[in-house]
Amino acid sequence: MKKLSAALLTSLLMTAPLAHANFSVNVGAINVNPTSSASAIDQNNALGLSADANTQLGITFDYAYSDNIVFELVAATPFSHTVNGEGGLKGAEIADVKHLPPTLLAQYHFFGKESAFRPFVGIGVNYTVFFDEEPSAALKATLGTDDVKLDLDSSFGLAVQVGFNYMLDEKWGIHGMVSKIDINTDATVYANGVKALTSDVELDPVVAMLGVKYTF
Repeated sequence: MKKLSAALLTSLLMTAPLAHANFSVNVGAINVNPTSSASAIDQNNALGLSADANTQLGITFDYAYSDNIVFELVAATPFSHTVNGEGGLKGAEIADVKHLPPTLLAQYHFFGKESAFRPFVGIGVNYTVFFDEEPSAALKATLGTDDVKLDLDSSFGLAVQVGFNYMLDEKWGIHGMVSKIDINTDATVYANGVKALTSDVELDPVVAMLGVKYTF
């Protein structure tokens, strides 16, 4: 289903009539707030992982396929999160990680193009890549070594969205949206080159953005 959705969106973009394209860009603050849950670490039900929220500069690019159908690519500067322990690890800082979660959505915009206020709904696909995973000093002390590595797998999942555009004139407007994204990753901690801890982390963040819209 996920591969079919990605293929469908790509196909529509490639076959769209670019000669009649209506492009716009939205720039503003974007917040990623994980609603984290995690599987037990090494089958110990008392342990788990979670991540905190982070706000960055968001940039989204819109292509109006028609008066009502718009394709949006959501991008941002890299997000930084602190991974914390839950359960028996609650209060313990595990690591700091960064990620980029580009998301491609197909939106349906309500009302006519002459309306200043136009709400929309969207559905699409997300690809999240994690990098710069830095284990904390506390984790290294717990494992008894400085040779500690944290690895988070990339994630591919669905995204749903609601939002609005309010045009102030023909070029400038206000853009707001809230998305729910399916982000799941396998977290693995290595100590001295040997696997020490594993956990399946479901971040599933709520992503909210408010910014300025400019139509070309």
